Amino acid sequence: MTEGHDERLAFARRMDRADPLAHLRRNFIASDGLVAYLDGNSLGRPTVGSAESIQAFIADQWGGRLIRGWDESWMELPFNTGDALAFACLGAAPGQTFIGDSTTVLLYKLARAASDARLAGDGARTEIVLDTDNFPTDRYVLEGIAAERGMTLRWIVSDPTGGVSVEQVASVVGPQTALVVVSQVAYRSGFLADVGGITRVAHDAGALVLWDLCHSAGSVPIELDTWGVDLAVGCTYKYLNGGPGSPAFSYVRADLQAVLSQPIQGWMGAADVFSMGPEYLPSSGLRRFLSGTPPVLAMIAMRDTIDMIAGCGIAAVREKSVALTEFAITLADEWLAPLGVSVASPRDAARRGGHVTLSHPAMRRVTAALWEQDVIPDYRDPGGLRIGLSPLSTSFEETYDGMAATRDVLLAVLREEVGLG
Repeated sequence: MTEGHDERLAFARRMDRADPLAHLRRNFIASDGLVAYLDGNSLGRPTVGSAESIQAFIADQWGGRLIRGWDESWMELPFNTGDALAFACLGAAPGQTFIGDSTTVLLYKLARAASDARLAGDGARTEIVLDTDNFPTDRYVLEGIAAERGMTLRWIVSDPTGGVSVEQVASVVGPQTALVVVSQVAYRSGFLADVGGITRVAHDAGALVLWDLCHSAGSVPIELDTWGVDLAVGCTYKYLNGGPGSPAFSYVRADLQAVLSQPIQGWMGAADVFSMGPEYLPSSGLRRFLSGTPPVLAMIAMRDTIDMIAGCGIAAVREKSVALTEFAITLADEWLAPLGVSVASPRDAARRGGHVTLSHPAMRRVTAALWEQDVIPDYRDPGGLRIGLSPLSTSFEETYDGMAATRDVLLAVLREEVGLG
């Protein structure tokens, strides 16, 4: 190991000793043999508290109370959990956030409701604005809604190494715009969009805005009420550690709840859930955005992380997130740039979310080889290895180890390609 490497390892260990969130790492279940988990932006690690809570729920609530649990507490879990999430992570007052279906289903519900409302209010508003590099689910859902409602998609051509700017949105919105859909953090590059600025521009044009918070909730500060956001959707299995397939959340601003009609009418969204009436009469509040039976067990797992974030504060989470990504970029510049790697994420921390993408044509092979060595990043075309650093569970030394392994594996791959292996 060179002197420079010794210095970087010493730095990582100093940062871990000084880290005010370091004690939270013991709250996560350890993975035997794992060298570095660098994929917290795809699937968060399970917490010890969640495992204990789920076991207790099965024994005491499900096993002990049986069907009585619905009357006693389960019916309100989507809203109680939503309010806790809103307080800890979303900058939203109570009564506007709920836990519901998958991200795709909730995105469809809210985008369709918003589009229908604007079409009904002004027949000229027939366009939905989105960008070419938004997450596939967002693009696919909006393509379907446009086809259903006879609307037009207005595309912003976004840079895969950047994201959507206020100026780009301003250049395409107008009297024809019904809805703008943007991700706060771009899934490829980690670009952090200006939520307040883009929302103001869309509102000035008379449009509604739906924000995708999947790669930001639990990682960066969010102020939905302050920014005047209309609607938002986000998943809970990344930085919120809800587990594989855990349900998504939605935010519906209070004044829009009686205005919007979601398209998937189910019994849980009815005004009187147990009346079993002959026709659907929607609830007057946030409940109208539910459809089927709430995923009770899946909501239990995320509460532990929500409580951790509420306890330490999202500002502290963001401060560590920035420090981790800065460290990863520094190591990439020193170790990987000489091997042809470029940083395909914003270097300005104010414009970067919680992950860093490293670009090189060999990264698909590198990712596969790293997984075999118990170093777990993830891969996104074209040639992007994503380093997802979850502030509650990731240490600086773990980041160092993961980046060192990436350097060594990439060097071995390149040598093999030129016949020097």
